[in-house]
Amino acid sequence: MMTVSAGSRLRRALAQVGAQEDLNFLLTNRLPRRLATRFMGWFSRIEQPMVRDVSIATWRLFCDVDLSDAAETRFPSLHAAFVRALRPGARAIALDPTILVSPSDAILGAHGRIEAGRLLQIKGLSYSLADLLGGDAELARAHEGGAYATLRLTAGMYHRFHAPHDLRVDSVRHIWGDTWNVNPIALKRVEALFCRNERAVLRLRIAGHAVTLVPVAAILVAGLRLGFLPEGVALRRTGGRPLPCTARLEKGAEMGWFEHGSTIVVLAPPGFTLWPNLQEGARLRMGEPLMRLPQGESA
Repeated sequence: MMTVSAGSRLRRALAQVGAQEDLNFLLTNRLPRRLATRFMGWFSRIEQPMVRDVSIATWRLFCDVDLSDAAETRFPSLHAAFVRALRPGARAIALDPTILVSPSDAILGAHGRIEAGRLLQIKGLSYSLADLLGGDAELARAHEGGAYATLRLTAGMYHRFHAPHDLRVDSVRHIWGDTWNVNPIALKRVEALFCRNERAVLRLRIAGHAVTLVPVAAILVAGLRLGFLPEGVALRRTGGRPLPCTARLEKGAEMGWFEHGSTIVVLAPPGFTLWPNLQEGARLRMGEPLMRLPQGESA
């Protein structure tokens, strides 16, 4: 059996290989992305004990995985470990009604003010908000001058996302797309990457304000599940049309999950401000402050 120190050394060696940008981009983007994603969706659900154990061990070897806060300690498959639930109380949620919290565990990416209908993908490279929203120019205009934050969920992180505030879901729209990797290396090389990938647009009402969450899929993770949709509703079969919804969720309530790891773009209207001293590359946990609501408006 591999020791902890040996495993750590191997992870560091793999990280050094992964840091070679040309090789990383080739290995994670130039293979047949859709085929790899479908295969991963099938393989990760195999419940044969040996396949399960080797798969989970390999995943933990390649990724920084912490299962200590999971509700269960044993999993029937790799997929079950990917989409694990948290044990009660594992995340402290900022209950102050003036605070919009991070909907997920994540690494903070590009964030700032929405200007001229554009957002930063990475330093020096921007993309169109209307394109991200599937051509919805009216919704893009509603966020002009507001704040945005890009939250990247790595493969080893907790993959479920939660309500960032007490809210009502007004509609959900699925947008077909590719499954490019969403790591920083790909973000530097693929223009408008988030606008190319499969994604959903969740229109929310928070304290009277229109807030939008855009969960973006990635290679190995085209699957997105939304727990508040009526049973039997298949998001991918809606033909790209907005699906009306009246679900109400309290801050911290589970909204859905990714099948592996990906990105959520949080869009807020004018008046919302980013939480002070947020730094790109910082690790956030679900429930920690992300934005502040307009002064004097919290309910």
